[in-house]
Amino acid sequence: MLSCCSVRMSLFAMGFLLVILQPSTGQFPRACANAPSLLRKECCPPWDGDGSPCGELSRRGSCQNILLSQAPLGPQFPFSGVDDREDWPSVFYNRTCKCEGNFMGFSCGECKFGFSGRNCTERQLRTRRNIFQLTTSEKDRFLAYLNLAKNTPSQDYVIATGTYAQMNNGSNPMFRNINVYDLFVWMHYYASRDTLLGGSNVWRDIDFAHEAPGFLPWHRVFLLMWEREIQKITSDENFTIPYWDWRDAEDCVVCTDEYMGGRHPTNPNLLSPASFFFSWQVICTRSEEYNSQQALCNATSEGPILRNPGNNDKSRTPRLPSSAEVEFCLSLTQYESGSMDKMANYSFRNTLEGFADPRTAISNISQSGLHNALHIYMNGSMSQVQGSANDPIFVLHHAFVDSIFERWLRRHRPMLEVYPAANAPIGHNRENYMVPFIPLYRNGEFFKPSRELGYDYEYLQEPALDSFQEFLIPYLEQARQIWAWLVGAAVIGGIVTAVLTGLILACWKKRRGMASEIQPLLTESEDYNNMCYQSNF
Repeated sequence: MLSCCSVRMSLFAMGFLLVILQPSTGQFPRACANAPSLLRKECCPPWDGDGSPCGELSRRGSCQNILLSQAPLGPQFPFSGVDDREDWPSVFYNRTCKCEGNFMGFSCGECKFGFSGRNCTERQLRTRRNIFQLTTSEKDRFLAYLNLAKNTPSQDYVIATGTYAQMNNGSNPMFRNINVYDLFVWMHYYASRDTLLGGSNVWRDIDFAHEAPGFLPWHRVFLLMWEREIQKITSDENFTIPYWDWRDAEDCVVCTDEYMGGRHPTNPNLLSPASFFFSWQVICTRSEEYNSQQALCNATSEGPILRNPGNNDKSRTPRLPSSAEVEFCLSLTQYESGSMDKMANYSFRNTLEGFADPRTAISNISQSGLHNALHIYMNGSMSQVQGSANDPIFVLHHAFVDSIFERWLRRHRPMLEVYPAANAPIGHNRENYMVPFIPLYRNGEFFKPSRELGYDYEYLQEPALDSFQEFLIPYLEQARQIWAWLVGAAVIGGIVTAVLTGLILACWKKRRGMASEIQPLLTESEDYNNMCYQSNF
């Protein structure tokens, strides 16, 4: 325990010295959280490298109008113009930086995921590992990094504490500072919060990060951004999020003081005083209070992390998910189906998210399977959607869920068109921008293998491909998508060829037979050698 504490304290000290003033990824960029930017509806900050908006002088990007998807939405949200998140981020900004090449970030000051270097031309591939495969020093470093994030103010981002209307349409900005870890808790809350309709009215059937096709791409981006932010504040460019493989687990094996915190000796709903996370305070957990006040979560501390694993409602979630359930889920060929929400049947996404039975893929919202099962099993802060990211087990859990998504992508190799382009619930169409991220990311941009985004999973690693193989992959994938048509065409072609060949041979034999009937007989006369062979062929 002494070595663990010493690591924590040293990294605490290091962290406050290493807070880096580079652009990061999150919600409202500090440079745009002011009245002039909101009134102009423009978020195009200068890049520090050359001082020009979006690094335009260095050809990194330019300030451009946002192009919003016009594809129709599903019927789940029957309103228009009542929620700041509709057509994100157009309520706040309609001009942002559009970055070129491999550049990324709200000012085009970063590299896209999977690239590095001064000009973002160097490919990267980092590996996420099982938390139980980390050495003691690696594990302690991870825990200390979490604590560092919880105690390091975000240099580049602030959170909104009021709606756009409450900000008087931008003339009265309402923003607040927040630490790096809680920034991501707040973003998860903001994406999943209810719509405030005025008075005491709210609309609950809305979620920009769950219960629809964007669930997996949204959390993939969320983890990538979270991972990058930790890399920055620690100067550890090789940091990756570990995962917890919970298949067939008998109980919460990460719920010990050595890892994510054990039980309190006298109150089973709290963490042990010996845990790294005993002193952590949660935010954004009182949704009913915010709704009654028609207010947003302002990141005020709301008490300690709650967790009582295994003492959940057994009728809803009797146990943690099994390997067999994961394998059945992976066998599903459709990414999305039907209504494309939590009622979807035979949908890989809905089954992995946990609204469909992991043995039949039939929707059953009275039960919680796979992803949802883990949240319910934790029986505390993790079990309420909007505030679930308060518990640091959240990142371990979602890293493993992302690995299952990755296995499905590698097994079925879907083309981008498999992700729904239209009629999904609000915010979940392929070309919709994900709420509440700035810089902007579309759902479809992360419906691709993780290696293209610069990371892999230890238990999924495959040999690296050479450049010729990588060149061929897109063409082989297109051929794979139409293989059934090609086989069918070949079979039909073979049948037609056989029939034509048979007809030709039959005609030839028939005509040959006719020729033999009228051919003159050969004689045994002495004139035989002088006769010519008559043929009607």
